[in-house]
Amino acid sequence: MTLPTTPLVTVFGSLHYDIMVDAPDRPRKGETVTGHAWHPKCGGKGGNQAVSVARAGMRAAMIGAVGDDDFGTALLANLDRACVDRRFVRVAPGAGSGMSVAIFDESGDYGAVIVSGSNLTVGDRDIAAASEVVAQTSVLLLQNEVPEAANIATARAVKRHGGRVLLNAAPARELSSELSALVDVLVVNAIEAEFLTGLAAVETLEGAAQAARLLVDLCPTAIVTAGGEGVASCDRSGATFSLPAIPVKVVSTHGAGDEFVGALAAALARGEAMRAAVTAANAASALLVSTPEADRGI
Repeated sequence: MTLPTTPLVTVFGSLHYDIMVDAPDRPRKGETVTGHAWHPKCGGKGGNQAVSVARAGMRAAMIGAVGDDDFGTALLANLDRACVDRRFVRVAPGAGSGMSVAIFDESGDYGAVIVSGSNLTVGDRDIAAASEVVAQTSVLLLQNEVPEAANIATARAVKRHGGRVLLNAAPARELSSELSALVDVLVVNAIEAEFLTGLAAVETLEGAAQAARLLVDLCPTAIVTAGGEGVASCDRSGATFSLPAIPVKVVSTHGAGDEFVGALAAALARGEAMRAAVTAANAASALLVSTPEADRGI
């Protein structure tokens, strides 16, 4: 059999059916806020990143699980529309699909609650079933919305075939030495960087650079995104750079981090150097946050 020559980015991770609520502000503890609109969206960090990879023009495959329900059907259809290879997204009978509720305030910022559902069932059987794409993977994308043991097993399988591993350590949780030893590129936002480094606050571009310098103790290359401030990168050779955020009119920040990570993985799979890859990811994220949700295509 002749294998495709185009590099492949494989995403092992979560799929969530998101309920998006527009409100004047996010509620405080015990407060009820009256919203003015809501709409559904297919997401999950894994699903979003797979779509982003495909949008960046790279071959993308998804390994994960959805429930045997209407949410699962919608999530699979969304991957099909985005031209993501989802042959190895398993339908898990008896487990509800992952879902989330995100509340957006008038500035476009949001807070969310996720229910993992079927995403917690992924593991060794899914990796074995997807051995075909694992063997072809140039870059593996992982996140923290599935069990860490499953991330470790997938990373090991891809590394055996010479692929690179990119971990978006979100949401924040402890990073085991077993997983960090397998990761080539670590990507976190300011909150996750604070959690992993113990820094009191990562609120500026210099703060992001400081965090990145500390995080290379965990992984060979660390990238810290700082929202509207920009992004910083550092590797163990001491190569460090920072890029300011691209000035745009922000419509919605939802999915910005996932767009950055997916575009970064696509650029690395194409063979671009780290600075060029981060520059491309920064531009993709800026374009997304300035584009209304209804016009994003997926």
